[in-house]
Amino acid sequence: MSGIDGSDGFDGIDGKVVAITGAGSGIGEATALLLAERGARVVLGGRRVERLAEVVARIEKAGGVAVPIRTDVTRRDDLHALVALARERFGRLDVLFGNAGVGPISPLDDLRVDEWDEMVDVNVKGVLHGIAAALPVFRAQGSGHFVTTASTAGLRVVPNMAVYAGTKFAVRAICEGLRQEAGDCVRVTTVSPGIIATDFAEASTNSQVRAQISEMRDQLAIPPDAIARAVAFAIEQPATVDVNEIVVRPTAQA
Repeated sequence: MSGIDGSDGFDGIDGKVVAITGAGSGIGEATALLLAERGARVVLGGRRVERLAEVVARIEKAGGVAVPIRTDVTRRDDLHALVALARERFGRLDVLFGNAGVGPISPLDDLRVDEWDEMVDVNVKGVLHGIAAALPVFRAQGSGHFVTTASTAGLRVVPNMAVYAGTKFAVRAICEGLRQEAGDCVRVTTVSPGIIATDFAEASTNSQVRAQISEMRDQLAIPPDAIARAVAFAIEQPATVDVNEIVVRPTAQA
C-alpha cells in the first residue's frame, strides 16, 4: 500500500532524516542513539557542542550517520540553520523532534523572574521557532512530522511548578492547534514524560526544591530510553497514522 508521500504504507525509521534539539544529553541523546541504530540519519542540535560531538562519535562508531550543529532554540536563525543542514546533507527533513527544554522550578514567592523568562523562551518560543523553520519545508515536501517533548506537568499542576507547568500546557496547546491545521500530510506528536533519570533537578536554584526533585528522581525515575522508544513508535507508524499524544511515566508515579 502506498503512503501519502509515495513510499510504502509502513514507513518505519530506516532512512528517515530526523533533526533533534536538546540532543546532547538525556532524552535527546537517547533518542538520537536509538533512531540512528534503526537507520535514521540524525541531525543533532544543542548548545553544548562538546556533548554533541560525543554523541556523534558514539553513533558513527556503531555504524550510524549523524551530524551536529550548535543550536540555541531561543534564536530563530539557529532553528533555520538546523533544518537547512538536514536538507543540505540529506536532501530533506522528515522529522523535527523539538526536545530542548529547561526547568529551573521554584515557588512563585521566590520571584525568580529571569528563570521564568528562560522557561518561556526555551520551552515555548523554542517550539514555535522550530515550527516556523520546519513547517514550510514539510509543506513543500508534502510530508513531515513534528514530535515535541512536553511533560506530565502539562497535564497536572503541582506546587513549585506553576511556571514550568504553564509552559508545558502551552506546548500541548500549540501542538494540538498545529495538528488541527496540519492537514493530511503533516503529522504532530506530543510526548509527555514523567519522572526521568536526567539532570532536570540540577536546574533548580532553590536548594530545597532541588533536593526534593532529586530524591523523587532517585526513587522513581525511569531511563531516558523509555521516551526514545515512544518517539520511535510514533515515527515508525504508516504515513496515514498520526499518534498525537503519548504519556510515559514510571509505574509508581502518582
